[in-house]
Amino acid sequence: MKNNSNARLLWAFLVLICPVFISGCGVYSFTGTNLSPDIKTFSVLNFTMGTAGGPADLPQRITEDLKEYFQRNTSLVSQPGGGDLVLEGSITGYDVTPAAPTANDQAGLNRLNVTVQVRYTNAKDETKNFDQSFTYYADFPQDQTLNQNEARLLPTIRENIVQQIFNKSAADW
Repeated sequence: MKNNSNARLLWAFLVLICPVFISGCGVYSFTGTNLSPDIKTFSVLNFTMGTAGGPADLPQRITEDLKEYFQRNTSLVSQPGGGDLVLEGSITGYDVTPAAPTANDQAGLNRLNVTVQVRYTNAKDETKNFDQSFTYYADFPQDQTLNQNEARLLPTIRENIVQQIFNKSAADW
């Protein structure tokens, strides 16, 4: 009889204390965000092209990808400007460089590098603000042109850059 009573007491204790462990010292969500509960809105201002090369629609695609990613992974409401969180930036690099050199000093692969400079402003906590570059790349065969591979490589590059930006801003990684 005593064991049954102790088990119920332990169970009740775990049920009550479990939410404390889940919330920890800050606000945690199962999407990995670490945002204060007083943050309700976000704004992604139109990104710009600050370098030569690259598709003309790349800044707009990154802008839209960021908006969609925040909407899918947070409960924040998007607004055109003046959000509690504001992201703005520019594509500062769009380069093809040789990668994987071969024995006869030629590139075995070419690498498309995309760099995005992002300024993040947190209106509720200025210590979280940053101005930082994010880069990602993808390789393609040396015997093919960028034009042959660009449409295939850019979605992966954009997706990874957006994840990096989200992790730095909303997940505080």
